[in-house]
Amino acid sequence: MNPILQKINKLGIVPVVVLQNVNDAVPVARALCAGGLPVAEVTFRTDAAEESIRIMKEKFPQMLVGAGTVLTTEQVDRAVAAGAEFIVSPGFNPRVVKHCMEKGVLMTPGCNNPSAIEGAMELGLDVVKFFPAEASGGLKAIKAMAAPYGNLKFMPTGGINEKNISEYLSFPKIIACGGSWMVSSDLIKNKEYDKIEALTREAVMTVLGFDLRHIGINCDNEGEAEKTAAFFEKAFGFVKKAGNSSIFAGAYVEALKEPYLGAKGHIAIGTDNLERAVNYLDVMGIAINRETAKYKDGKIAVVYLKEEVSGFAVHLQQK
Repeated sequence: MNPILQKINKLGIVPVVVLQNVNDAVPVARALCAGGLPVAEVTFRTDAAEESIRIMKEKFPQMLVGAGTVLTTEQVDRAVAAGAEFIVSPGFNPRVVKHCMEKGVLMTPGCNNPSAIEGAMELGLDVVKFFPAEASGGLKAIKAMAAPYGNLKFMPTGGINEKNISEYLSFPKIIACGGSWMVSSDLIKNKEYDKIEALTREAVMTVLGFDLRHIGINCDNEGEAEKTAAFFEKAFGFVKKAGNSSIFAGAYVEALKEPYLGAKGHIAIGTDNLERAVNYLDVMGIAINRETAKYKDGKIAVVYLKEEVSGFAVHLQQK
């Protein structure tokens, strides 16, 4: 997969931003980054788009910035010259796609029918935008069309919001979704940048689905672990279940037979997508102890953070 698409896949959401005034470029970009989404598809249908892309890339070099609603080769050239790292179009125009490929810039055209999909694949594309997603049949339509095209991936946009994005992203052939609910035109017009940041963070939390899985208690030996688990079983009915290295009391208490990471023990946090969660924590400046990573079926399943919290190590686990 293209390196830019790999980054987009790790984020899961691409905010679709319409900027009427270049003065909004910096505060909107800052809000997106602070909310945990350093990415924006700036639609090229306003006079402010080109300069906004340039400003975003200059002020926030860590941010992935692309141009959306690109309809012509001339717009491609202007967008790329401004710093756009990817190009998105609402439909499939072979001339525009070929021009992007000749320039070596990632292009994701809009395709919502088999003919357009096959045209994109003929040009060597393996990811297409599905637009307008909800109006074109939504996830049900994507699943139906994905079946004959084994390696093709989708990036749906249009009608996707905080209520349905998790359902879309649960389908493995969707690498990310485009959405504008966290950067709506009204929010930008009213300079509600704090709300943009809050909605962005909420969107990320929705996608990651963090929750508490269990608390691990470091015990000195197997006997102490047995007593600890027995207490929770007697007091609260948390049934004991012995394992190789620990004894669980129900699903939420784990008594370790010997101390492991963390002075007191560990806290396990579940997530719907561990790879995206690791990327999010990297973005937020929270260090991951990658040496502790465990894998299942080639995908990361468990990993600890580097920092302890009040004597507890913290690890993420794939739900």
